[in-house]
Amino acid sequence: MERKRTGILISGRGSNMAALIAAAAEPSFPAEIALVISNDPEANGLKMAAQNGIPTRTIARKDHASREEHDAAIDEALQECGAELVCLAGYMRRLTAGFVEKWSGRMINIHPALLPAFRGLDTHRAALAAGVRIHGCTVHFVTAEVDAGPIVAQAAVPVLAEDDEARLAARVLKAEHRLYPLALSLVASGRVSLRDGKVAHHGRNAGDTGDMLISPAPPSTESDTVDLEYLARFTP
Repeated sequence: MERKRTGILISGRGSNMAALIAAAAEPSFPAEIALVISNDPEANGLKMAAQNGIPTRTIARKDHASREEHDAAIDEALQECGAELVCLAGYMRRLTAGFVEKWSGRMINIHPALLPAFRGLDTHRAALAAGVRIHGCTVHFVTAEVDAGPIVAQAAVPVLAEDDEARLAARVLKAEHRLYPLALSLVASGRVSLRDGKVAHHGRNAGDTGDMLISPAPPSTESDTVDLEYLARFTP
């Protein structure tokens, strides 16, 4: 099986990055992590990636005259490592339209809400204020419009009566750590692709995952399955 070389962009602690690295450590996973890039040299995720043997780069905005030059440097680093896919994992800078267009259909992001609801920041506060009973996270293809790209996969968690932002955020983050590897697996294996601005699914698209709702459901074949119990061991 040819594994898709994948670059990850981070700005901070990199907990979703860690979940992707853990998943990709399995030889059967259809993607391998080729490089982790951060715009912040102090990002904790850089140390975590290095400890797992993943090459890292810091490409800071202040070292470039414009956003376009900054993104061009990121693109160059991705090209040098042979990246075929890009995952945004807590990357806190908005990418330029040219960069997004170049990686269209090959770049995904995880957002802590069930899009299209609660785009932007402070999603858990917004969910609590709205009184929703189900919250969650979304992996989507990246487009020029923030948090508006076609949806690859979603995971839902309950909002409990005693929840505050911290409790709800922790529950959603645990779901993120399970959903993101699944979504990368779907894209890297070709079971999900972007066609004419819409997500196309190839194969199984329904099922039961027990304690969490995920759409589409995880693959059923043994060779393709993302081991969620295995990934849970790496959830902080």
